[in-house]
Amino acid sequence: MNINEKINQQNLSSRRKFVWGASILSAFVATAATIGGSFWNKKKNATSIGKGTAAKTIKMLTEDGKLVEIDASLITTNAKKVTDAELKNWIKK
Repeated sequence: MNINEKINQQNLSSRRKFVWGASILSAFVATAATIGGSFWNKKKNATSIGKGTAAKTIKMLTEDGKLVEIDASLITTNAKKVTDAELKNWIKK
């Protein structure tokens, strides 16, 4: 066996180790993403009140065009749908 054949076999074995390692790692990542995907995406609400109850806020536009957050419990449910013409006349510039 000459030197070139030894180097070729060493390269081949290191390539095999790399391919096996990469495939095992990718299989682990795919499994973790499938099973625990929702675990990493959970966001904790900074405006939580009391024991695990989160304050729900709604983003609304003021008359002067500013975006504000309002507590959802302050909004009444007997709202009607606004037409385009009413909306255009309502906003002050």
